[in-house]
Amino acid sequence: MSALAALTRLGESFSNRSPNLPAIQQDAPQTEILLTSWPDEVRGIPNITLRSALFGSSRSSSQAYLQRAEIYTQRPTQMRYTGPRLDQGDLDVWITLLHIARRKAMGKAFKTSAYELLKQQGKIDAGNNRKTLYKRLFRLAAATLEIRASRHSYTGGLIDSMYRDEITHELVITLNHELCKLFGPNEFTHIDWSVRRSLNSKPLAQWLHGYLSSHAEPIPVSVNTLMLMAGSLDESASSREQNLRRALDSLQRASDLHGQPFSYEIRGGNVHIRKTPSSSQSRHLGRKGGGSRRKIDTVLLARQCRTVD
Repeated sequence: MSALAALTRLGESFSNRSPNLPAIQQDAPQTEILLTSWPDEVRGIPNITLRSALFGSSRSSSQAYLQRAEIYTQRPTQMRYTGPRLDQGDLDVWITLLHIARRKAMGKAFKTSAYELLKQQGKIDAGNNRKTLYKRLFRLAAATLEIRASRHSYTGGLIDSMYRDEITHELVITLNHELCKLFGPNEFTHIDWSVRRSLNSKPLAQWLHGYLSSHAEPIPVSVNTLMLMAGSLDESASSREQNLRRALDSLQRASDLHGQPFSYEIRGGNVHIRKTPSSSQSRHLGRKGGGSRRKIDTVLLARQCRTVD
């Protein structure tokens, strides 16, 4: 058979192909995932990070590095972490990135700047602040989480990638699109940013503010459990309780100044908190059947991450 005849027969075989054979299909277009937005005066933070020692209340040491370390967290969530030990200052930077990225497609690079990141945190754009900011960004970029929760699991980084555009001098940052799973209904909290800012340089009070904000009705928790969850490195029982009282007093004063009063009492080794739920928390409690004091694992009602075709 000549080469021309062979090519002709091959062409006929394709044209007569059975319609039952699968055809080659083009890849479906990617679906963009957007975080649910929130007002400028608050910050959206996954409950998992507020109810654990991931961002601890003790100041981080630049030498402290964890390798698949188990992070103390509120059950039933389980968490392992690899990377430099993180603190509340690192959390400020991370939630600022989430705040900027909340109206952008998750998993796609977005641009920001050191000036914008510092401004969003209420800090001046000065040399020392920039140096600390970059140090925290590098720590976050080196972090890897392994989370197993009741509804979702996540393995990945807090920052997927980061680089500086040498022409515009902007920072180009990408967040893992799977982080959106941590922002499902009732799985993240709106933190009052003005209260948190007023607690600068008081990391334990900041941690307590986040933890208590994530519960509509906080149940009594032992001092020891609360401090373990806060990532406290204090090994003295008496010192832990003294530090906890000072932090709760600071949080109480800051909350009162911003019209969000609460009271606390430590008795029998347990911390008892009474607070006024936010409007969304009150609606959530109403759906749960009233004001019985029980463990509330999912607090704020929120929209799921939105998809945009």
